[in-house]
Amino acid sequence: MLLAVLSACHWGTPRNPDYLPHCSPGWCLRLRASFLLSVLPLLDLLPVTLPPGAGPGPIGLEVLAGGVAAVAWISHCLALWALAHSPHGLFRGPLTLALAAFLPAPALVLTLLWHCQRGTLLPPLLPGPLSRLCLLILQLAALLAYGLGWAIPGQSREPWAQEPLLSQGEEPEVAEDGESWLSRFSYAWLTPLLARGARGELRQPQDTCRLPHKLRPIYLAHAFQAHWQEGARLWRALYKTFGQHYLALGLLKLVGTMLGFSGPLLLSFLVGFLEEGQEPLSNGLLYALGLAGGAVLGAVLQNQYGYEVRKVTLQARGAVLTILYRKALQLGPRRPPAGEALNLLGTDSERLLNFAGSFHEAWGLPLQLAITLYLLHQQVGVAFVGGLILALLLVPVNKVIATRIMASNQEMLQHKDARVKLITELLSGIRVIKFFGWEQALGARVEACRARELGRLWVIKYLDAACVYLWAALPVVISIVIFITYVLLGHQLTATKVFTALALVRMLILPLNNFPWVINGLLEAKVSLDRIQRFLDLPSHNPQAYYSPDPPTEPSTVLELHEALFSWDPVGSSQETFISHLEVKKGALVGIVGKVGCGKSSLLAAIAGELHRLSGRVAVWGLSKGFGLATQEPWIQFATIRDNILFGKTFDAQLYKEVLEACALGDDLRILPAGDQTEVGERGVTLSGGQRARIALARAIYQEKELYLLDDPLAAVDADVANHLLHRCILGVLSHTTRLLCTHRIEYLEKANVVLLLEAGRLVRAGPPSEILPLVQAVTKTWAEDGQEADSATGQSVGNLEKTKEGLEGEENTCGRLLQEESKKEGAVALHVYQAYWRAVGRGLALAILLSLLLMQATRNAADWWLSHWISQLKADKNSSQEASGPTSPGSTGLLSAQLLLFSPGSLYTSVFPLPKAAPNGSSDVRFYLTVYATIAGINSLCTLLRAVLFAAGTLQAAATLHRRLLHRVLLAPVTFFDSTPTGRILNRFSSDVACADDSLPFMLNILLANAAGLLGLLAVLGAGLPWLLLLLPLLSILYDRVQRRYRASSRELRRLSSLTLSPLYAHLADTLAGLPVLRAAGATCRFEEENQRLLELNQRCQFAAGAATQWLDIRLQLMGAAVVSAIAAIALVQHQRGLADPAGTRLADPGECGVPGCGAGVPAGTAKCLRWGDLPRAAWREVGHRGPHRLWQVFPVVGALPAAGTQFGASAAGRCGHQPAGAD
Repeated sequence: MLLAVLSACHWGTPRNPDYLPHCSPGWCLRLRASFLLSVLPLLDLLPVTLPPGAGPGPIGLEVLAGGVAAVAWISHCLALWALAHSPHGLFRGPLTLALAAFLPAPALVLTLLWHCQRGTLLPPLLPGPLSRLCLLILQLAALLAYGLGWAIPGQSREPWAQEPLLSQGEEPEVAEDGESWLSRFSYAWLTPLLARGARGELRQPQDTCRLPHKLRPIYLAHAFQAHWQEGARLWRALYKTFGQHYLALGLLKLVGTMLGFSGPLLLSFLVGFLEEGQEPLSNGLLYALGLAGGAVLGAVLQNQYGYEVRKVTLQARGAVLTILYRKALQLGPRRPPAGEALNLLGTDSERLLNFAGSFHEAWGLPLQLAITLYLLHQQVGVAFVGGLILALLLVPVNKVIATRIMASNQEMLQHKDARVKLITELLSGIRVIKFFGWEQALGARVEACRARELGRLWVIKYLDAACVYLWAALPVVISIVIFITYVLLGHQLTATKVFTALALVRMLILPLNNFPWVINGLLEAKVSLDRIQRFLDLPSHNPQAYYSPDPPTEPSTVLELHEALFSWDPVGSSQETFISHLEVKKGALVGIVGKVGCGKSSLLAAIAGELHRLSGRVAVWGLSKGFGLATQEPWIQFATIRDNILFGKTFDAQLYKEVLEACALGDDLRILPAGDQTEVGERGVTLSGGQRARIALARAIYQEKELYLLDDPLAAVDADVANHLLHRCILGVLSHTTRLLCTHRIEYLEKANVVLLLEAGRLVRAGPPSEILPLVQAVTKTWAEDGQEADSATGQSVGNLEKTKEGLEGEENTCGRLLQEESKKEGAVALHVYQAYWRAVGRGLALAILLSLLLMQATRNAADWWLSHWISQLKADKNSSQEASGPTSPGSTGLLSAQLLLFSPGSLYTSVFPLPKAAPNGSSDVRFYLTVYATIAGINSLCTLLRAVLFAAGTLQAAATLHRRLLHRVLLAPVTFFDSTPTGRILNRFSSDVACADDSLPFMLNILLANAAGLLGLLAVLGAGLPWLLLLLPLLSILYDRVQRRYRASSRELRRLSSLTLSPLYAHLADTLAGLPVLRAAGATCRFEEENQRLLELNQRCQFAAGAATQWLDIRLQLMGAAVVSAIAAIALVQHQRGLADPAGTRLADPGECGVPGCGAGVPAGTAKCLRWGDLPRAAWREVGHRGPHRLWQVFPVVGALPAAGTQFGASAAGRCGHQPAGAD
């Protein structure tokens, strides 16, 4: 059976893409031997029909053994075939599999010795035994041949695990696809990634494993697009694409929930076995094995459920982000601000995907509640009604809290949108702001928006504190009510009932407290869904509907407009542009003139499809080829000058040289440090206005279009450069094309074929220049005044040399690289990061939080100790009454306490099956014990409330301090910092990273502190009450440390890389929105969408790897917990057999807390980055002795996350939806 199981684990081994069709001789020999060994056991069954005595055992056992052997070898043969055609085929394959193949050898040798002792070869020879002996010899020979096949060496290449990973540009492995079920359950396929992390080789996103096929953005885009159409509901398309698989995971959730209650039931049987002492030992062993098996199976199912839900979430995320970007490419004239679009990409998409973790909890928690109530009724009867009524009062309270938090969340998102929008505008005009010294004034406006945002966050945090208080205090209050009611009904409390009721009350509070937060998470997802849906419902740019499907009526006409009415607003409320009739011939130069604001740029935008066409007809010849568009505000990418000009087109040296000459860029490139390989800042901030205009014009010319729309490209240059551009470019290189030139310099339109005169958005005259130009009122003699804001071809070069050297000094290296890749810290998070957050909270407030936390845990331990003392007195009185009535059996006293066994991972808390009642005890002062217990519980409740309030105040103080410091340092940073840093990267700090400091970090820190205090209290309790359990701690600590070290080394870097890959997504979306008209005119939308998919795939790779590493840790921690369960059950059986006494102090061990710590926290990467960016250097004129540009890049590398010590919180009941309070008890 072991051979069959191990072999089946390798059936899904992925093939080697470069494998040879013929296996090596060793593999061939092993395959043939395995096939023979699968046939021989079947042939060995034939002699069974002969007279008795043919075999060493009963016939039924012989048939069973032969059948099992045949199945095992068939399974092994299939595994060998899969391994031979995989990378394992280059060597011997897994050693464990080969060793398992030799497991039948001892049995075969013993059978051969049996035949020799029986004298099978001595006369008289019997056909049955003789034939079986021959088959046995053949099996031994085949097994020997198998060994020879394994001994034959493979090729000279060593196993891939021994090679340097990702050397010589190799691609990393594909995650999960083709792996066996055992590899999937244990995440063995993650071993190469974790090995790279342990060696410190996870330095860039490409070092992570490649995504499985069904998680790749290209696959997700095609799958989602099959169910998506314009105007459709987003949730419906998501359901049709991923809904069936997601709903099927509900079965996994259901089985896991049921297994969560099977543990207590098995524990009740085991406790009954220990207390009664009348059942055979085999029953106790079955209970213990069932308990261990259920814990393992439950751990695997819960882990797989969390992993599969995470995969569905990533699938939906990939689809949503893809459709959001695709919609951004199709937006019409009505476009949202870049800050709002970035919030949709970051915050709203994440909130929407919280639905995946909340939906199954929405029905799972009520089911868990119903089962818990039933089991509580089995324990204490109708006494549970009093506690249930009190618990039900929690529902409306939580409903009110959830409603308030949802409303506050909506208002906070609006304030956040306003803040990010204001910061976006601030960054876009940072040069002007610094020139005029407006940093303080605009910083005050941002702080005002932040104050309104923090006001809503204040409400949310203190409501969270109320939930933390209810979470911690309500179980104790409900327990007291149940115990008092139970005693008043005339029943006697016993140890089993007290601790069972306590555990069940905790299980009761979990769904009652979490359910409103699950609903709140669903409502938040609904709010974000509505925001995304409104964005998707915005009018789209539809060229098929905008332009006439028929070409112009005249073959020589390139452009024709007839009775065309355009507007920037879809209802025509803004200024309209009306063209009664216009025809533009091929190769014509058309000038467009008019007063400022008369609609010249609007006419070009209307031709390019950037306005709403309210009526009329627009026909363009060769529409599919696009336009050459040079806008009035040049759009420049954060790239090299050559890349800006090529714009994705193949480099043509001759054409490129002609374009540079036509646009007078030669002198400018010669003074740059790397020529056309010099990187320019975002929006071309390191260039002058004239340089930006000429590079944008060069980009349009290099695309080689038939129709060019030139919106005043001569405005930013002086007369000499304008004359050069007119003759060398517009009348030179573009002479064979159709050109529409909008300009105020009417002197350059004398050679135009047609001049259009616009007034108030109407085409009033059209004709030759001699007729139209005299009608235009313009300054004709003072063009030199315009030269004050322009540059000449030579003067600009000389003047720009000084400007360029000043702007690029220190930022550009010898290769002309301005944009620096966003770096990240490596290794553990530095101590100063924690110190910075400590200072942000405030030293006094932080110490108060820690003190209240310790007081909370101390009073809780005191309450547990008092309960144990109370139950000890009850048991002592019971034993006294039993001794007075007569002797007792050894098995009925000195048993292992039931509460010792009340432990299992997750929700396997305690025995829930009705146990034998204790004898009545009239000597116990129930009122006294309950009064003391209630007093201690009340003090614990006050400490819990104090801790929750102080923690909320501390996190709010930290959030305000971090943002203030970040904003202050960014505003005082030198201008060169903004030249070399993309706006998307800065917005990432102020958007998602600030959100981490506001929300994610407090949530995780709350869990960390609560579990750290709980762990300290548990160790103290174990040391006092169950000292023998401490013997397991060294082994568990070693295992836990090894697992954690391997996990942390990779998870820390993966979290950093996840945050690192978000900034390019933000920057790419902002860049796309800024240059959307140019993208669509040049037909580059497909290329930009492919770039977005590439950036998204890198981020998804990091997100997937980080989630898989978390599940890798989770399954190991849960299996360690299952091992502890098994160990306690085994020790219980041993103590039962030896009749060891149970010390009363063992009742101090709370059964629900004896597991391996499964919760933890870490500093999110975004928060650490906010801390690091708080150290940005100030501008030189702001701070004497500031750090120079060479130190600039040392102050904002991405700082990663401390991974969680475990993962239970990641799969919590509410799935971290909304602001679920951490368990403070």
